[in-house]
Amino acid sequence: MKTFHNPHHAGHAGQQEMFRGRMVPCHEVPARLDFVLAELERRPLGPLAPPTVDDSDLGAAIARVHDPRYLAFLATAWDQWVAMDAANAQRDALPSVWPLANRHGFRNDVLPRNFAARLGLFSFDSGSPLTAGTWAAARGGAACALAAARALANGDRSAFALSRPPGHHAGPDFLGGYCFLNNAAIAAQALREAGHGKVAVLDVDYHHGNGTQTIFYERADVFTASIHGDPATEYPFFLGHADERGAGAGLGFNLNLPLPRGSGVKVWRAALDTALQAVRDFGASALVVPLGLDTFEGDPISGFTLKTGDYAAVGAALASAGLPTVFTFEGGYAVDEVGTNAVNLLEGFQKAA
Repeated sequence: MKTFHNPHHAGHAGQQEMFRGRMVPCHEVPARLDFVLAELERRPLGPLAPPTVDDSDLGAAIARVHDPRYLAFLATAWDQWVAMDAANAQRDALPSVWPLANRHGFRNDVLPRNFAARLGLFSFDSGSPLTAGTWAAARGGAACALAAARALANGDRSAFALSRPPGHHAGPDFLGGYCFLNNAAIAAQALREAGHGKVAVLDVDYHHGNGTQTIFYERADVFTASIHGDPATEYPFFLGHADERGAGAGLGFNLNLPLPRGSGVKVWRAALDTALQAVRDFGASALVVPLGLDTFEGDPISGFTLKTGDYAAVGAALASAGLPTVFTFEGGYAVDEVGTNAVNLLEGFQKAA
């Protein structure tokens, strides 16, 4: 299994986030990737390399799943932030106002001249700090996802896009949940363009992949499934319910399997079996797995109780789909254990594939 790791990830290192009504040190930190990379060096599964992707190809791949106005904002956001006040160079940018699009008459079609309003226009939470290195790190993650998809197109059976910031909460024109560009969606779209008629995305992160769902919600060529904490009590709250099945041409091609907080491996594995059967029924010829390890019992911001020893079997179950598979690194905030848990899963997948 080739692993493409993001050499720019550490440039995105937020100082604080808004979490449950108070400012706290960021949970999404550079050490998350470093621990996974160190474990892959200790227990190699295949080549480790940064992605080699042409810049114009990367820009085109990103633009196929994200809105041009949103991308133009992200590319210049840090410079705009610092231009407001030179002292901002020492502070992260966090949104503080939102338009509540389609509610209460607020508009989102007019791009405000005020930076705080623009940041809020493209955000859905106040917990995703934007830093000097965010754009480069996010593009580096997209490059990992594109390189992983191309590895499958060239005949590999699996590849791992090891990057941060994560991506599955980023939608066509919004950031949030620590995510700016949707790496899983970029990989899925690249696989479609490489000749796969149907691609499935099976999200195993504790938190619902709301961005991925939104991107593909009206499409019949990409099936999206997510196993996650019940949005009645768990972030991101406003998507991820079981009755969200797709719309228009995409009706029936979205599957949400919300589970109650505290669910253990038996309940979670049953949901995984349901999702895998749905992938088979869809007839996908390639699979993308947004790989969140925040299902772990020790995760500080999540609520499932999988143990380190469970992840090898999870990987083997994913391999049972029998599909070329891209993994994209998503959540997992028990930093000391995230490397072991990730490699256990990937190793279990590789042994069973």
